[in-house]
Amino acid sequence: MEKIYCPSCRGISVKNGKQNERQRYRCKQCQKSFQLEYTYKAYNSGTNNLIKSLLKEGCGIRSISRIINISTKTVLSRMLKISKAIKSPYFQKLGCKFEVDELWSFIDNKDNVTWITYAIERQTKTVIDFTVGRKTSENIRPLINKLLLLYPKRIYTDRLNIYPSIIPKAIHKRFQYCTNIIERHNLTLRTHIKRLSRKTICFSKREKYLKAHLRIYFWG
Repeated sequence: MEKIYCPSCRGISVKNGKQNERQRYRCKQCQKSFQLEYTYKAYNSGTNNLIKSLLKEGCGIRSISRIINISTKTVLSRMLKISKAIKSPYFQKLGCKFEVDELWSFIDNKDNVTWITYAIERQTKTVIDFTVGRKTSENIRPLINKLLLLYPKRIYTDRLNIYPSIIPKAIHKRFQYCTNIIERHNLTLRTHIKRLSRKTICFSKREKYLKAHLRIYFWG
């Protein structure tokens, strides 16, 4: 008899009755109940990974809904659930060089512009952290403070007038082409995330959805 393994913890499972003439199983280890096949595709074990992959490949929420054949509300709720399980990387290398830049997007409607400010490490191109909101020192300072804890050798930015007041002059550099790497990364972001495209009908209905999508793209 073929063994049935739990999709959550890979524990051995046993039969646990039927629902709509479909056999259900219960995991001996984590006690979760499941089916091998579901009528509604959102319950299939590979759905979350598929949503994650499609979000990284430029598909919008409605596109994913049509491809997987599940509702847009389910796609959004799964996106939030996936992002909450993702932890930002623990970057501990000291004395690195970082680039910081901003790119704009929309929240709720195209009259409501918001800004994504994020930092990458120059050599590995790792995204250290990001913030979403207005371009103010209050919003950007926590991101810069996180970089300062790593005792950076240099922090490169554009000529936004906020940076000189929150980055020590000794390590702050602003000159032409000094943010080439992160500017190129901005282009990749706009290509791979539909809601960030410059000319698009897609935009985030809520800030939490934009943040969730970015977490999945950066660290998922």
